[in-house]
Amino acid sequence: MSHKLLLLAAASAGALVATAASAQSTAAAPPAAGQVSEIVVTAQRLDAARSTVEPALGATSYSLPQAFINNLPGGANTQLNQVILQAPGAAQDSFGQLHVRGDHGNIQYRLNNVILPEGLQVFGQTLSPRLASNIDLITGALPAQYGLRTAGIINITTKSGFNNGGEVSVYGGSHGVITPSIEYGGSWGATSGFFSGSYTGTDVGIESPDGSGTPLHDHSDQYQAFGYLDHILDDSSRVSAILGTSQQSFQIPNVRGLQPDLGLNVNGRTAFASDKLDQSQREGTTYGIVSYLKTLDKFTFQASAFARYSELRYKPDVVGELLFNGIAQSALKTDLSIGTQLEGAYTLNDAHTIRGGLIVSTDRTKSKTNSQVFFLDAAGNQTSSTPTSIIDNSKATAWNYSVYLQDEWKLTDALTLNYGVRFDQVDAFLRENQLSPRVNLVWTPFEGTTFHAGYSRFFTPPPFELVATETVSKFVGTTAEAPGTQNDLPKSERDNYYDLGVQQKLGALTVGVDAYYKDAKNLIDEGQFGAPIILTPFNYREGYAKGVEFSANYAAGPLNAYANLAISQAKGKDIISSQFNFDPADLAVIHNQFIYLDHDQTYTASGGASYRFSEGTRVSADVLYGSGLRRDGSVPNGDKVPSYTQVNLGAAHDFTGLPGGPLTLRIDVINVFDKKYEIRDGTGVGVGAPQFGPRRGFFAGVSKSF
Repeated sequence: MSHKLLLLAAASAGALVATAASAQSTAAAPPAAGQVSEIVVTAQRLDAARSTVEPALGATSYSLPQAFINNLPGGANTQLNQVILQAPGAAQDSFGQLHVRGDHGNIQYRLNNVILPEGLQVFGQTLSPRLASNIDLITGALPAQYGLRTAGIINITTKSGFNNGGEVSVYGGSHGVITPSIEYGGSWGATSGFFSGSYTGTDVGIESPDGSGTPLHDHSDQYQAFGYLDHILDDSSRVSAILGTSQQSFQIPNVRGLQPDLGLNVNGRTAFASDKLDQSQREGTTYGIVSYLKTLDKFTFQASAFARYSELRYKPDVVGELLFNGIAQSALKTDLSIGTQLEGAYTLNDAHTIRGGLIVSTDRTKSKTNSQVFFLDAAGNQTSSTPTSIIDNSKATAWNYSVYLQDEWKLTDALTLNYGVRFDQVDAFLRENQLSPRVNLVWTPFEGTTFHAGYSRFFTPPPFELVATETVSKFVGTTAEAPGTQNDLPKSERDNYYDLGVQQKLGALTVGVDAYYKDAKNLIDEGQFGAPIILTPFNYREGYAKGVEFSANYAAGPLNAYANLAISQAKGKDIISSQFNFDPADLAVIHNQFIYLDHDQTYTASGGASYRFSEGTRVSADVLYGSGLRRDGSVPNGDKVPSYTQVNLGAAHDFTGLPGGPLTLRIDVINVFDKKYEIRDGTGVGVGAPQFGPRRGFFAGVSKSF
């Protein structure tokens, strides 16, 4: 079943052909019009063939097309995580994190259905909405082609080139934001491509730790570039390539007015104003994908190779961090992931379509840390005012092997059963595997009504690149000694997942409801424990997540509107890995009872509307509501931060009839009512510091097509 959040004015295949033919006819030395049409039709047919290899049969899919993104306040300047928050079941967290259906992360990103390996970025967004012609969030009881990361699949269908032209844009406003960008797409015979590049400078690179509109020491520089090329070999095959990079630097924001309270002495210095702390983190990711697609009468096959290199570098304020934290750690972490994804679909007959695939990947991670600490005597006093350096370096390799086979069986015209099995093998810090059955049933008893029900067995390894490799014993007897010494390795999560839903179309209005339940063993969560802002995975021995989602969208003429509500609960019991990070008293409590997961949020809602006037003006609004993430109470995560509502407004006008294409002016107001709200208050299991949502900001932009 596929829920469509907004079916805005996306171009139909016919319109795309006409546009492409018109654009090609003005290009230098163009091919004949008939040849252009043939190429474009072939490209569209190959796109359709590609989508048949991995349909989300029986899962719940929420679609956010390019027109929907452009109509949001901020448009394509909006960060990707903020776009996804408009889908049901996606909850906001600090550092730009998303939580889908009660999971901490467990999200897999794909470009044109090819896996993009995970990286080390924490604060920044690797991908930009600028590169997307459509974004799908796929959740629920996933069919067998989806694995390893299963809370949500974010599949981005990238823009490709048919129009020989592009757009330049400048956008900016409050909080020091400035974002110039450029896009270009074109087709040259059987080859087409799309390219984009952008820079964002902002004085709120990381969420404010104290609720101020422009935090102290929080500047960020963010560069992104993306390119897509494809070449049609013949009417049944195509090769394509993707290359992208994201390079970002962040100052770590300071809380004003604090002084150290640990009583430490750094070469005679005991005082240090928190306002003067100077810490920074650099994050970089470069990725590439090459694919070959072949489609025949009954068989479609795609072979892809993918790679991603990411790097994270943390630079401490040595004196300040020693006085405040007892440790100043510089860190360099790198991760290289490469792999191949081979998948195909075969139409056996009118009733059966067989699909299968093989995915193999390897990760090589390296960690280099240099920690400045003080040694302590038996009474807990530092033995010297001169810090000692502890070097702790490591490297490791992991291999992942996955294979699946499934059958789409059309029992009747109205009833489809999709069943299959998946096997995953992980050789990392631990050697683990699982055979996972999947089954989904989709029933359309009459036009406009769709029911679905499904069961999936999931196998989710801990994110290899984030697993802590710290040698705990090296820090015993120092100011950086961990609360404990037990450090069992994180294990793979194993789930039984159930999903049931219905969607009803009532003219221009479409409504849906979807319920789910996940029973988990070795439930994976993540926390921020060290000085560098790097998340560390750990396991609860058992846990669960359950909830229900309601969605509605309306599209009629110039008006489009949507509303979503998610009700959920996520709990875990007994932490069984990376225990050294936790207070022994907390471990004892969690050992004996279920607690809320730190990212649990009972109620999450989103909604919005856009209206387009005939003269080229459009206005839009969206709203986010959260009942609050968890904080400590009488037990760990036993309370929650206050609820919040954030309202955003936008307006844009297209000036047409200009040489090269329209000129667009836009204005946006983010957090219209200047609601000051906490995302985190600094307490909770694995929560390192407080963060607040954005304060009110006024932004404007101009873009020109060429």
